[in-house]
Amino acid sequence: MGEALSVVVWSKQGCHYCEEVKQYLKEKEIAYQTVDVTNHDDRRDILEIKYGVRYVPIIEIGRGSVYESVTEIGIPNLEKVLKRVQ
Repeated sequence: MGEALSVVVWSKQGCHYCEEVKQYLKEKEIAYQTVDVTNHDDRRDILEIKYGVRYVPIIEIGRGSVYESVTEIGIPNLEKVLKRVQ
């Protein structure tokens, strides 16, 4: 059996797109962790270093040591990466 799917949603309070992503994952019964960047510029600094952006949502999806990120807004972008990783 393969390693469990890991999903991390970088988000902030009041972000409509972030809530859309979380709702989609809940509906698909995909467990995820949240990193809240609200009032945490140091966490936004991490996003800037890793992906060159400071906005959210950013979704990291992977198994084991292989991860892909979703840096473009929209459920279709999330679905593409989920299909590749699952």
